[in-house]
Order: sequence, then C-alpha cells, then structure tokens
Amino acid sequence: MSVLDFIHASPFYELTALMVLAAVIGFVGVLLRQPMIVSFIAVGILAGPSALNIVQSHDNIELLAELGIAVLLFLVGLKLDLKLIRTLGPVALATGLGQVAFTSAIGFVLSMALGLDTVTSLYVAVALTFSSTIIIVKLMSDKREVDSLHGRIAVGFLIVQDLVVVLAMMVLSAFGIGAAGAEASILTHIGSVLLYGLMMLGFVLLFIRYLATPLVSRIARSQELLITFAIGWAALLAAIGSQLGFSKELGGLLAGISLASTPFRESIVARLASLRDFLLLFFFIALGLQLDLGLLGSQVVPALIFSVFVLVGNPLIVMAIMGTMGYRKRTGFLAGLTVAQISEFSLIFMAMGLSLGHVSAEFLGLVTLVGLITIAMSVYMITYSHSLYSHLEPWLSIFERRKPFREESLEEQHTGTESYDVILFGLGRYGKAIAHYLRKEGFNLLAVDFNPDEVRHWRNQGHRVMYGDASDPAFVSDLPLQGVKWVVSAMPQHDIGITHEDPRFSLIEGLKQQHYMGGIAVSTQHVHDQRILKEKGATLILLPFHDAAEQAVERMKATSLACCLEPEKT
Repeated sequence: MSVLDFIHASPFYELTALMVLAAVIGFVGVLLRQPMIVSFIAVGILAGPSALNIVQSHDNIELLAELGIAVLLFLVGLKLDLKLIRTLGPVALATGLGQVAFTSAIGFVLSMALGLDTVTSLYVAVALTFSSTIIIVKLMSDKREVDSLHGRIAVGFLIVQDLVVVLAMMVLSAFGIGAAGAEASILTHIGSVLLYGLMMLGFVLLFIRYLATPLVSRIARSQELLITFAIGWAALLAAIGSQLGFSKELGGLLAGISLASTPFRESIVARLASLRDFLLLFFFIALGLQLDLGLLGSQVVPALIFSVFVLVGNPLIVMAIMGTMGYRKRTGFLAGLTVAQISEFSLIFMAMGLSLGHVSAEFLGLVTLVGLITIAMSVYMITYSHSLYSHLEPWLSIFERRKPFREESLEEQHTGTESYDVILFGLGRYGKAIAHYLRKEGFNLLAVDFNPDEVRHWRNQGHRVMYGDASDPAFVSDLPLQGVKWVVSAMPQHDIGITHEDPRFSLIEGLKQQHYMGGIAVSTQHVHDQRILKEKGATLILLPFHDAAEQAVERMKATSLACCLEPEKT
C-alpha cells in the first residue's frame, strides 16, 4: 500500500495529512516572513488534484470551511454597532454598488478588447467585481483594523458585494431551470429572497430588543455553555440564511449583530478567536483546492492584464468614489486595497457558466489564474498597506476633496494655544486605565484612537479626544506636541507580531520627524520586544502584565501581611 492509498483509506487520515502539511508549509512561510494566508492557499494547491492529490473527502473540508466562515462573520457582527451601521450605510451602499458597476463596465470593455466573445466577456466582467469577504476580514482582524473607519467601511461594501453575488447566482440558477420560464423564475427568486431577508432582519431586531440580553445573561452563568450557544447560534443563522437564498456570510453576520448589544460580546470574541483561526485553515485549503492549474492553458497574458486591472483599477475606483463622498485619501486608499482581488465566488460563478454551456473551460482557467495572482498579491498589499500608502501618498491628492467633511465630525480642531501634558494613543482596556490614573494625578490629557465608537464615547464623557491613526505621518504632524511631556502608546499589537508595519514604529518615526523632544512610552506584551523598541527610540517600555505583577508584590510587601512572606528563622 502506497502512502497516498493509506491517506485515502480514512477521512481522519486525510485530515491528519492536511494539518501536518499545513504546519510544515506554514512554518516555512513564517521563516520566509510570508503571510499565513498565502501559505494555507499553497497547502490547498499542493493537496489538490494538480499536485499531491491528498484530498478525496471534499465534503468534510467544505463542512469545516463553512463553519469557519460562519464563526468569522459572527465575530465581525459582534463588533458592529447599529448606530455606526446607520452612519456608514450610505457610503457602504454607494461604494459597493459603484465599484461593482464601474468594475464590470471596464472589465467588459477590456474583455472585448482582448478578443473574448460577448457572453464570455460579460461573465468575466462580473467575476472581476467580487472580492473575498473572508480573506479581507481575516487580514483586517489580524491587523486589528476591523474597528477602524476604513475597516468598517470596507466590511460594509463587502456585504453589498455579497448581496450582488446572491443576485447574480439567482439569475444564473433561473437560467438553469429553463430559458422559457427564466424571466418569471428570476423575479420569483428575487421577490422571495427579499421577503425572507426582511423577515429574518425583523426577527433579529425583535431578538435584540426583547431576548438577547436576558437570554445570554442566563446562559453566561456557564462559560462552556456560552461558547457552545454562540457557535450554535452562528451556525443556525448561517444555515437559515443559506436556505432562504442569501449567503451563509450574511446569516453569520446577523447572528453576531444580534448579540452585539449584550455585555458578554468581548468574552465571546476572546474565546472564539482561536477556533475561528483553526476553522479558517480549511476555508483557505478549500479555496486552494478549487484552483485547478490544469485549466490555465494559454491564458497567462490575458490573466496578467486582468490581474493588473483588479490590483490597480479596483482600488482606484473605490478611492474615487470615497473621495467624491468626502473621505480622506488615506481612508479611501486603505479601504480600496480590500477590493484588490477576486473571490472564491468568482470561480463558482464561472463554473456555473461552464455548466450552463455559456463559457468554455479555458476561461474558467483564466479566472482561476487571475484569482491566484490577485489573492496572493493583495494579501501583501493589505498586510503592508501603511508602508505602501507612505510611498504613494504624494500622488493620491486627486482623490481627496479640499474639505473632507465626512471625517471632520470625528475630529477635533485644536488651536495653537492648547497644550497637553500627555498624548495617549489607544483607548482599549489598558489605555483607559492609564488615562484614568493620569487624570487622577492632574495631567492634562489628549487621547487618540482610530475606532469611531471609542472616540464618540470618550467625547460624550467630556474628555478631549482625537480620531486618528498612529500609522499616518500626516496625522502625527498635526498633533499639538508643543509642551507635551509624554506620548504614550497603549495600542494593541498585531496578531502577526512585531513588523515594520507596526503602528508603534510609525508613531515613533513620526515623532522624530516632528523633532519631538519629550518622552515616548510604548506598551508591549512581550519582553523580547524591549530591545527593538528601545532601538527605534522608545524612552520607556511598559509591560502591562509584568508591571502589574511587580506592583502587586510591592503592595503585598507594604501591608501587614508581608510578614507572612518572610522565611521562617530557625
């Protein structure tokens, strides 16, 4: 019996082989400093029919992948605020529909220019409009940017894209039923999905209003039950969403939104993060399995042309729309990078066209190659988005209005007479605790955060706060640094670890460029980061857990119980 026969003997053996292969390829990727998503997609390609042909139990992989999608979008929904959804709804709708319209129109003209027939050009043009919600949300989660303004806007127009995907799939499904009744079938599908969608949205709103908090409060008495309920609720609404005609992604997102108003959402997010990352491994493997390299044929040159259009053209379209709507060029750029790839739905869309006889296999191969190129490249573009922006910033001014009014409501204008003792970056739990004690000691404090919710909440409490990103050199240059004794970074670290994209590095460098002479305090959770942060220019390194432990011991020593810690004398 060969090794491959042994692996195929049991789905458990296949799963074991996949995880071992993922660990090996992932380790190599870490050594080469590559994003983990690229490594996992490579695992899917290697495990697929074009290479090692390990996977035979496709249904098992798809099941785990779909559960991972439900959990991922559930966690995104948990962090969404209904007030913010109402605020960002118009820009998400305009950007999403505008990007789909312009991308499909330009893609159609480009396809025709490359010699494709009309029907194939239409299919390719539509396929180029879809971006991968899963990949984008995973990358932004790793960079802790889902809660930023550009992250919220990106999630919004990606949801709009998902709705367009649903509509496109319904149209193709109707054609599959039969040409004679296609028009009536399309209208029936659309009407039923809209009706079911409104019913499900109404159910979620009633659940939030009357059941969410009391029900979850009862369940939360057992942490194990809370997590089991959260996973089951995410999977249930994802399954209902899929059954009613819209995607699992939207169902999982609604499940998260339905629990976002409860006081237990942070606990759920913290406990499900590791499970999300494990299950998403199978999503990326499943995506890699779909990339059949045998279909590529002679489509390399057209694929490169389409890839350049997706990688460059799509972000420019989003930047133009957002700039026109009054957003800053930096917000438009960072949001625009999220559409610099096509999604797994693009491949499914082309495969449906192939099954209907509308397109040939070579054009499925064309879109497959475009997907492989754009997904791999966009992962790097998004991972290193801030560095990319700093290099391109001088040429992006045409995408910003003279008065970017959309973001002015989040900002405070500071006059030259205002002076602060401390500027604090980051209003997470640690940052808020630092702010509390600084104000208690009488320091005049200015807080900075890039989460619109935190900025509004902090301002409503009567505190001075600015909306801004430490990674933006232009923002740092506008800070009221005159007379500031300390700049404190209490920002959370990236899940990807300490890199040149770390906002703490950007902040230190920006302060140096402004010839700031005060102290710079930087927090880190890892002792081994102290050296590199000191080399970059940090004056003081804050180690929250170590500092808290040291302070706890000092307090214990200062009390009458200290005698209990002294060794007995013999």
